[in-house]
Amino acid sequence: MSGYGYPRPTTPNLDRVIRRGVRFTHAFCQASPCVPSRAALFSGRYDVHNGVVTHWGPGGELRPPTANAPMLAKHLYANGYRTVSISSFADRHDAWWFCDGWTELHQHTLKRGNEIADEVNAVALPWLRDNARRDNFFLHLQYWDAHRNYRVPEPQHWVDQVKDAPIQSWPDQATIDRDQDNPGPFTAQNFFTRATTSPVPITMPDSVKTTSDFKKLIDGYDAGIRYMDDRIGEVLDALEEAGVLEETAIIVSADHGEQFGELGVYGDHCAAASAVQNVPLVIAWPGVTPPDMSCGDLVLNVDLAPTLCDLLGIAIPSGWDGTSLVQQLRGEAAPEWRQHVVYTHGLYCCQRAVRTHQWQLTRTYHPGTFLYDQVMLHDLQNDRYQTTNVAAEYPEVVAEMDHLLAQWLNDELGRPGAGPDPLQLVVETGPWKYVQLDSWLERLEQWGRPQMAEAIRHRLDLAAPALRH
Repeated sequence: MSGYGYPRPTTPNLDRVIRRGVRFTHAFCQASPCVPSRAALFSGRYDVHNGVVTHWGPGGELRPPTANAPMLAKHLYANGYRTVSISSFADRHDAWWFCDGWTELHQHTLKRGNEIADEVNAVALPWLRDNARRDNFFLHLQYWDAHRNYRVPEPQHWVDQVKDAPIQSWPDQATIDRDQDNPGPFTAQNFFTRATTSPVPITMPDSVKTTSDFKKLIDGYDAGIRYMDDRIGEVLDALEEAGVLEETAIIVSADHGEQFGELGVYGDHCAAASAVQNVPLVIAWPGVTPPDMSCGDLVLNVDLAPTLCDLLGIAIPSGWDGTSLVQQLRGEAAPEWRQHVVYTHGLYCCQRAVRTHQWQLTRTYHPGTFLYDQVMLHDLQNDRYQTTNVAAEYPEVVAEMDHLLAQWLNDELGRPGAGPDPLQLVVETGPWKYVQLDSWLERLEQWGRPQMAEAIRHRLDLAAPALRH
């Protein structure tokens, strides 16, 4: 987002919102990717309490809300707010719990998340014309255009809006060359997970072998964002035409980010990497937020539910896990604020990480088809792209961070009524959802990459005994 300092002109309309409020630079989804993140956001509970760390099956089933931990939409509805969602999320992921609490739920297409922003606005703009002047509504709009495969109408037009602006200098060619050996999906050579993707989207390369391929990938991603931002501008214009823009509270966030070379993945979200967990969070609240303010506190998406209630004068349910951000939104310092956060990924691998401002310790409990180390320590102040595991160099930091992670898990699982850790349910059955182990190994063999298949077998201790030593 250009309003966060990104040097490309991706979000001129969202920047209008940023200039009105507070942008959090260290906001994270508590679990990733799509389903776990929304489960945390809308349940107000950590993954170990809501039960969701993956997309379906064991570890992917939301535990029923309770009287002291209702779903956010239902709690707002019970307190007099008209709750409206224009989103295909429930249909895309068969996550029917998402439907709980909406006065109106608009399933605007049957494309299960493959619709574009124009199709969202075809419902959103008429709704706003009819309802924008009313009080006490909570409208949730979801756009998919920043999600792989970065589909946009007139793709060259939107690529042209960003392609001449500079991009990040990392990864360099040496990094891309090294990543050619990564055997997992959505990696430099295995950019698509199927034998054929026809046609390859114009916004994406068919592999990442050069820095030019990488630029094409970034251009396509940024084009998707720029197109989405243009349609969000239509929403802002509709509010302005109704005469209510300046008195409307607007929140901007996302369910997860993308890896663009971090931990060897290109254009997807396959780990508890900082790039995946870090999400935008912008809150512009009339009469509360100072204009154009940045906050670097460590915050989680579970903090949004209690923040909304606090701002609206609604009781905060005792079973929610987040903490209100009202102090930060008023521009006040929060000296007693948390100094670390914990987040989880359970789809393509099983990882849990503890993060401070400087360090991230990641524990891999099941690597899936990747070669992630069991223990990874990254110095994010000096290595933002997580290129070097320094666990062996800083054993004292590993011990300290490991203690924080273990203490968090002990505290949360030790609460009365807490169920089993959902991540362990995925570890037991394997993170085999969109990518199945046997079929992936077979595909690598068919693609002429037997060394990749053997590397996965070795990491999972499935290699022949003679090859293990």
